[in-house]
Amino acid sequence: MTHPTTTTTQLPEAGRMSLLRSIRAVAWSLIGLRKGSEYRQDLQQVHPLHVIAVGLVAIFVFVGLLMAVVQWAV
Repeated sequence: MTHPTTTTTQLPEAGRMSLLRSIRAVAWSLIGLRKGSEYRQDLQQVHPLHVIAVGLVAIFVFVGLLMAVVQWAV
């Protein structure tokens, strides 16, 4: 049974916002800058699996960019 105020149109939007927030959180963590209040909001709103997935993709992209720069420089 669903909650009366939750509709099916809100669920995909909430998932998308959580994913976007995860991307933003991972990006800021890679840079090393983050406000404490934003960090606390992330703990409440971000799904851990999104953070893991976005982090793995970010690592692969970063390594790929490093490999491309090395190939270009050599």
